[in-house]
Amino acid sequence: MSPQTRFIPKQLLRQEFLLLMVVLLEVGFFLCTAKNFGTSDNISNIIRHSAEIGLLTLAMMPVILTGGIDLSVGSLMGFCAVMFGVITHDWHVATPPAAALTLLAGLLAGAFNALLITALRLPPLIVTLGTYSLFRGLAEAITQGTKTYRSFDSDFINLGEIHWVGMPIQAWIFASAALFFYLLVHRTTFGRSFRAIGFSPEGTRYAGISVQKRTALPYLLTGITAALASLLFTARLHQARADAGMGYELYAVTAVVLGGTSIFGGTGTVHGTLAGITAIAVLSNGIGRVPAVFKAGVGGELAALLTGALLLIALTAPGIGNHLAKMFAKDSTNLEKLKPSVSQHAQKTPILPS
Repeated sequence: MSPQTRFIPKQLLRQEFLLLMVVLLEVGFFLCTAKNFGTSDNISNIIRHSAEIGLLTLAMMPVILTGGIDLSVGSLMGFCAVMFGVITHDWHVATPPAAALTLLAGLLAGAFNALLITALRLPPLIVTLGTYSLFRGLAEAITQGTKTYRSFDSDFINLGEIHWVGMPIQAWIFASAALFFYLLVHRTTFGRSFRAIGFSPEGTRYAGISVQKRTALPYLLTGITAALASLLFTARLHQARADAGMGYELYAVTAVVLGGTSIFGGTGTVHGTLAGITAIAVLSNGIGRVPAVFKAGVGGELAALLTGALLLIALTAPGIGNHLAKMFAKDSTNLEKLKPSVSQHAQKTPILPS
């Protein structure tokens, strides 16, 4: 087997390629079984409802790439939504400066996570697990667990409803964020160092790279991105409440890992992450539109179950792919070894007269 032939199965077993096949199968299945799945209105709904999780997922990818994790993004989103309500309703600040202050609050919260992780050298899992409870607790304390902020400015509410060039405005915001993270991770030396940190922080430090500064940046980005997601959430639902973003951190981690980023850091792509977001968004929307599922009223539960199954498949796929690739390589090596022995045997075998 030639090197070119051996290269083909390895490429076809890449997680991004397999995930793309899963997305195509999902779309084909729901087009055949789900009611009104392929309509333009439903496509707009998928984009609007998945924009917030998509933003959190894009921000989570560089964090996991460095070998870290941020479990606080969902709670921070709820805290920022409540802060936006406080600033506009209780402090009577106009919407544009209130949105800017909300983004600043998210940035400061991300900086708090980064300070604990980089300056104090605390484990990201423990730090963000603590701030997961801290941010949600602050949001519930401000609202006393029941208060919901409504009646926002009409121009702000339009942010969750208007279309631009035939697409919801959330699509353009998400596309801009995706382009930013792609350029950061794949086209800058700063972003490429995330992989080096994920592979070996000590080796990266010996190479003269400031590991602390470069590890801090992804947490700053998750903070400001969570604040942006809270503004989109508030505009879409016309209300700011403490439970905004509940459970979103789990969907974000799932989409990142599903897209091929190693949970241990060091490897991953933004385009793979986008495929992971698409797979979860299509599954969550389509499964509830299947008539039997809709009639039983178990769309949310079944979507969560299948998302968990996809995550387990994503975690085991690299191991299975490596095993199959080794099998292909082993078979090729055996064939190469077998050819000389067969040729030698043919030369040594006497030709009997007829």
